[in-house]
Amino acid sequence: QVQLVESGGGLVQAGGSLRLSCAASGRTFTGYPMGWFRQAPGKEREFVAATSWSGDSTYYADSVKGRFTISRDGHKNTVYLQMNSLKPEDTAVYYCAAADRRTGPDTVFSGASEYDYWGQGTQVTVSS
Repeated sequence: QVQLVESGGGLVQAGGSLRLSCAASGRTFTGYPMGWFRQAPGKEREFVAATSWSGDSTYYADSVKGRFTISRDGHKNTVYLQMNSLKPEDTAVYYCAAADRRTGPDTVFSGASEYDYWGQGTQVTVSS
């Protein structure tokens, strides 16, 4: 059974940092694109960041560009989201996702429909 499990969420003051982790089990996603999305209360799920299977290409939503960094560790079958300079508007449940298809080494996906597996989410709350 494939599982994606996020961790690292919590409560932080504005300007602080958090590092989210997403550990995959049940199969390896080393060769597949992965991404992070978030959903704030009353809002639709939105794209945050994506990485190609090689890790050489990344893509970010404009709202987090320059503050968030996505990375992956193939040996650990884990993807990370380093979040710096957090703002209250970053408050949301953060989800990691994995695409179940082979792509080129630089392909990234920003659409939720392009992902096949999702984690349960981890809450990030940024206080002002």
